[in-house]
Amino acid sequence: MGGESSSMEERLERILFDQARIRECIAAMGARITADYAGSELTIVAVLQGGILFLADLVREIRLPLRLDSISVASYHGGTVSSGTITFQQTRLPDVEGRDVLVLDDILDSGRTLSAITARLREECSPKSVRSAVLLSKQVERAVPIEADYEGFGIGDEFVVGYGLDYRGEYRNLPVIGVLKEEWIRIES
Repeated sequence: MGGESSSMEERLERILFDQARIRECIAAMGARITADYAGSELTIVAVLQGGILFLADLVREIRLPLRLDSISVASYHGGTVSSGTITFQQTRLPDVEGRDVLVLDDILDSGRTLSAITARLREECSPKSVRSAVLLSKQVERAVPIEADYEGFGIGDEFVVGYGLDYRGEYRNLPVIGVLKEEWIRIES
């Protein structure tokens, strides 16, 4: 497996997106969101933990007054494959009544998380509208038929880490997005 002193970058099979490409993508997305929501009362609801870095960089590219909130859910529970169960980890939902809402998540894969969040916000919070933005969209068949309104990069069916994406709580702080080497993924029991 390699020594404990291996840097995180050395644990990547390959880098998919470097810092410059990520910044360029987020700037373009921010400009599009700014144009689409001009004159609106926008609230961005970030999905924690993975969406934090994406949120921080994207809101600096949106040239509108807006509110920020967050929601915490779990679906991976430490592994590399979604468990299929979405667990809301808080009892209070964001106050978005009458507002345009943009749900922000790091990655769209099975569709379960994004679908559950947007449905719950629509049903329980009376927003004016609910749309979504993801940095990564896996080009796979979804378990739930949903696509993001704003999408940064399309990727294959690979397990990626970095820029907020983690494996068992680690690698979120990598400034790039890359594919984790198999040898660094613990066998699921």
